[in-house]
Amino acid sequence: MEFQTKIGKSEHDKIFVHGYNLTEDLIGNITLADMAFLGAKHRKPTEKESKMLNALLVAICEHGFTPSSISTRLTYLGAPESVQSAVAAGLLGAGTVYLGAMEYVAEMLHHAFEKYGEGYPIEELASLIIQERKENNQQLPGFGHPIHKPEDPRTGKLFEIAEDLGFYGKNSKLLVEIHRQFCEQKGKTITLNAVGAIGAIMADMEIDYRVVKSFAVASRAVGLVAHIVEEIELGRKNSVGQEIFDYIEHHTDYKGKVETQKS
Repeated sequence: MEFQTKIGKSEHDKIFVHGYNLTEDLIGNITLADMAFLGAKHRKPTEKESKMLNALLVAICEHGFTPSSISTRLTYLGAPESVQSAVAAGLLGAGTVYLGAMEYVAEMLHHAFEKYGEGYPIEELASLIIQERKENNQQLPGFGHPIHKPEDPRTGKLFEIAEDLGFYGKNSKLLVEIHRQFCEQKGKTITLNAVGAIGAIMADMEIDYRVVKSFAVASRAVGLVAHIVEEIELGRKNSVGQEIFDYIEHHTDYKGKVETQKS
């Protein structure tokens, strides 16, 4: 049996990654985001692609106290010897509500163009998507935010950068039109959040929608390190994880039936 890979190979004095010499071609020459692009596209990014991807990953690296960062702090409280477990715990909740929507946006846009073709008018295509998802009882991914209302400050900035760099394409335009029609139907402004914008922009960068969420996971992993560092600096007794644990312990009313033992 013989296994094959185009990703990496080590020799006694050389390491090759995606056809490049790691020490001569990559180390010191490209960013971590560029390395992620290399893994997804099998080539180094152009200068514009590098700038765009780095901007996208910075946008979702950190967002304060979220379910992912709280999970990381609580896991570190229970297993301070295993920082990787704490980071992993913070990543496990990347789904339909947090982080994962970027994948579902990219997938929605991909299937729309696949089904109706690229020549279909954007306005009509947006209307069809909204109607189809409504009929199938499916939510529109990439919309809404618990804090940023009516606008997510990251969204406009990312679209601005995408336009400057040439990545404001058919997918981004379609998502913006969906947003316009959706808000019109609702009679109010619904937030087009950053992960929605990122899903569309990454689709315009021709990154496979099936790996889009993995970029979010990689970015958030970097951000979660800061939450572990802060727990260390605060000390176990005064850590946020400990305070959350103590608060729940002291503010929980147990409603279970207590059996009294008869003598």
